[in-house]
Amino acid sequence: MSAEKTIYLGTGRRKTSTARVRLSEGTGKLTANGSDFDTYFSHENFSKQAFRPLLTVELRDKVDVDVNVAGGGVTGQAGATAHGIARALQKLNPELRAALKKAGHLKRDPREKERKKPGQPGARKRFQFSKR
Repeated sequence: MSAEKTIYLGTGRRKTSTARVRLSEGTGKLTANGSDFDTYFSHENFSKQAFRPLLTVELRDKVDVDVNVAGGGVTGQAGATAHGIARALQKLNPELRAALKKAGHLKRDPREKERKKPGQPGARKRFQFSKR
């Protein structure tokens, strides 16, 4: 008979990335898609960005985080992971909402890639103007 752990879920999004976060009380084990955060997020800045909400509420060594993240690039995935962790922490303890909100972890970053316009080489770029 194993003691049941309560699992808190959170979904985070950034650009085209989506992170499904499972948070439970534990020893501070962080995994992303089956591997350690430091291994998965190639540069240390990305891994730090991903678990920044845990540092904000000082729960880095008190919870285990398991993330399934897909879509986009490393930057978007790190941002989506941070957003999902913040949402899961809010479910874990509603009193953490004020600290997470003040730090800006609960707001989804709305910036997306702008679409390419017809008759032009890119979203903003224009072909060179020739008067004659």
